[in-house]
Amino acid sequence: MPVVSAEAVVPVDPATAFAVSQLTGAVRRRWDPFISEQHFLDGADVAAKGVRTFTRQRFGLSMVSRYVSYAPPTNVGMVMERGPWFFAKLGGGWRFTEVPEGTLAVWKYNFSCRPGWLAPLAEWIGVRVLGAEIRRRLDGFVDGCSDPEVLAAVSP
Repeated sequence: MPVVSAEAVVPVDPATAFAVSQLTGAVRRRWDPFISEQHFLDGADVAAKGVRTFTRQRFGLSMVSRYVSYAPPTNVGMVMERGPWFFAKLGGGWRFTEVPEGTLAVWKYNFSCRPGWLAPLAEWIGVRVLGAEIRRRLDGFVDGCSDPEVLAAVSP
């Protein structure tokens, strides 16, 4: 199963970095170039292990995912339950570790593609496309961790 990852250091503590990563709505879209729409499902109003979310990507693809781990301020993980036809599986995790400069954010995703006969080519393409998308998204996260409006949304 292919794995793509990206990492960056942000100039905030892990609790703030984690909180920024879990924002929703318009404030989330200030930093996250991937999302055009996102909301909780099944009556949930906050993220937690087992909570499902609907996400629409900026090109119109959508998926339903479920939190499989939620451990503020260190890590969060999700798996796709329903999504684009070409993904057989998709999962991701974000980890936040304190470093002298602030927080090291490491985002890692694994996936497999279908149909099986197309998977080798699709996964080769997927590593490049998804890898670039994750790096772009993480760059936005770095900007968000310096954006006064985003930071105000997570400050107590």
